[in-house]
Amino acid sequence: MESIKPNRQKYKLYESGIHLADLYASDEGWLHRRRTLECDGWTQLEALPADNHEYGLPLQLIAERLQEWNETDWEAADVVVTSWGGHYQRYFQVAGHVDGERKSAWVWALRDEKMPIDLVVMDRQIIAFLLSGRGESTILVQPGYEAFTPMSDWNDPLLSKAAYGVTQLGRHDVVMRDGIKLATEVWLPSGLPEGSRVPTILIRTPYGRIAEHFGGSHWLRFVRKGYALVSQDTRGREDSEGEWLPCANEMEDGDDTLNWIAAQSWSDGKVGMIGGSYGGYVQWAAAASGNPHLKAIVSYVTAGTPFGDLPRKGGTILSGTLAWAFAMADRKKNLAGAVRDDWDEVLAIRPLTDIPAKALGKDVHFWNEWMSHPDNDEFWARADWAQYGDKVNVPALLVSGWYDDNGAGTTEAWEMCERHGRENLKMILGPWYHHANTTRSIHNVQFGNNAIRYDLDVLQQRWFDRFLKGIGNGVEEGERVQYYMVGEDEWKTSENWPPQEVVYTPYYLHSAGHAKTSNGDGTLSTRAQDDQEPDSYRFDPQDAAPFLIDMSENECSVPENYRDVELREDVLVYTSPPLEEELAIAGDVYAVLYASSSARDTDWLVRLTDVDEEGNSIRLSDGLIRARYRHSTERPELLDPDKIERYEIKMSKIANLFKKGHRIRVSVTSGAKNLAFPNHNTGNDPATDTTFIIAVQQVYHDAQHPSHVKLPVLASKQTG
Repeated sequence: MESIKPNRQKYKLYESGIHLADLYASDEGWLHRRRTLECDGWTQLEALPADNHEYGLPLQLIAERLQEWNETDWEAADVVVTSWGGHYQRYFQVAGHVDGERKSAWVWALRDEKMPIDLVVMDRQIIAFLLSGRGESTILVQPGYEAFTPMSDWNDPLLSKAAYGVTQLGRHDVVMRDGIKLATEVWLPSGLPEGSRVPTILIRTPYGRIAEHFGGSHWLRFVRKGYALVSQDTRGREDSEGEWLPCANEMEDGDDTLNWIAAQSWSDGKVGMIGGSYGGYVQWAAAASGNPHLKAIVSYVTAGTPFGDLPRKGGTILSGTLAWAFAMADRKKNLAGAVRDDWDEVLAIRPLTDIPAKALGKDVHFWNEWMSHPDNDEFWARADWAQYGDKVNVPALLVSGWYDDNGAGTTEAWEMCERHGRENLKMILGPWYHHANTTRSIHNVQFGNNAIRYDLDVLQQRWFDRFLKGIGNGVEEGERVQYYMVGEDEWKTSENWPPQEVVYTPYYLHSAGHAKTSNGDGTLSTRAQDDQEPDSYRFDPQDAAPFLIDMSENECSVPENYRDVELREDVLVYTSPPLEEELAIAGDVYAVLYASSSARDTDWLVRLTDVDEEGNSIRLSDGLIRARYRHSTERPELLDPDKIERYEIKMSKIANLFKKGHRIRVSVTSGAKNLAFPNHNTGNDPATDTTFIIAVQQVYHDAQHPSHVKLPVLASKQTG
């Protein structure tokens, strides 16, 4: 064992409240010892290899930068920029006791980085490093200074304590009702009295049941706190049998897995589920089976139903899912498959059925299946958990964000539970994209330092403790919704979503009355329309207006600046006068569009943006619809050319404060290149079509055809 040099600073490392390691830092690197799976066992102290990443923090970088941090004058200013470009802002002060003496420290927030590591500074010295994510946290702190970090939240006597070791029972091949076996890993708390039965946390994932952050050691914190942990490869993934067909079998497989858990000798019959994205989807699918053993879910950024969210949002065929589809083309996830520099060429491949063969050099079974079902038939219905709301009755904690490209899934889940009067619902909506709670800025749009929360993992622990262990911690009490007001950079609360103070207010589109010459030609106001000529544009599917995303980033709902896009001839723009006072909105946005097309089928996209004094037009919300599905996704109806049709388009949710002097803008177009494959305008099967037609589109705004958006205006300002 290496001896500890006097100049090495000791730290304790905590993951979601659990002391997992001791580390000793110096400029030469780290020594460490780690808590073993046994209850009170520890490894020997040894050097930590520079390329070791088991703790989640970039420890080598921390060691290299520690001297500069500790030599920085943190009292001289409220902003500090380091030699390597780290931009820190003084955030908030926290007080506590050290050796009986009351002291105070400042938390400094790191800006402009993903997964920022915040600092806690006392007497110009770094006493702690804070890293938070989507339901997990890591704290590296000098011993005795835990009270100055979010570790203080874990001292709640009503929280389950890390009193157990971990026993891995290994792999079980759980048999589904059709004979398919799913690879399933089981861990149990050690040190329990013989014959004890415990509640279970279940994770079902297509990303690897023992992969870090999906099904493996990342989640063992629940075991140490007295829960069994079950992690399962979904059908057709990794070691599970069957064919990978996203979403199609998750209701039945989830139901069978819950029953298997309840039948085990170590199970008390109560199961909670947790996960994000697809890991959120499988929870709602399992809940839709009505299984009585599912007692709680924690649903992060859940994927929704096929035509409400993906891959057929609004009836379109989403191209923005290709990065994910390419990464999932084989049995094991391949992140490199999502990163390409030839997306423009890939998106231009026709027919769509040929994309995997031409881009990947092979067929992809689930892509072929998707392309074989153009309408919302029985194939897609297998993945539609929302139609079983009468069976879904489980306490649910939902977490999503305004820029989550699966945000529609959280909306669908909330509204489904509300329709059926379900109790024990909570929802948190932040200024986040799909990788929630991991950044304070998205594509150069800045949010407050409070955009990252330190309490999500504490909250989810309290949720499971309450509904699986029956601990009366009151987590279900208080207002049900917490949401972040963009523009004000404050967290708000409400009993309902949309908030009860919301008044849906129509903002009508008014024609400019002349040819488009620059963005902002049309106007937007609460005044109803009088007789006006329609606005017109030509939609060429081979030159469709872009949806501003980076395909390889795999984030399809970011708040980009659409100022230049709005200059295009195929984008109609309607803008309010500069606001004379602030206007706050919070809720889902809706559009009612009266429009005609010269084509038999086409697409419509409506976008809401916030325009500042410099003319930057930042995306807040949008929605799109394929015309043939204007009445029903199950029974498509092609258009009568040039006939005026009414379209109701549900747009994405948002909470935004339009500042005084800003303008509200609504734009209408037919293209969303990158997000969705453009409609060919032919009315043919989009999967096999290779013909393109230019369509003449007209948007109406007269007394008989009052095109408008409905904004969820907050009638009174709420307190945070």
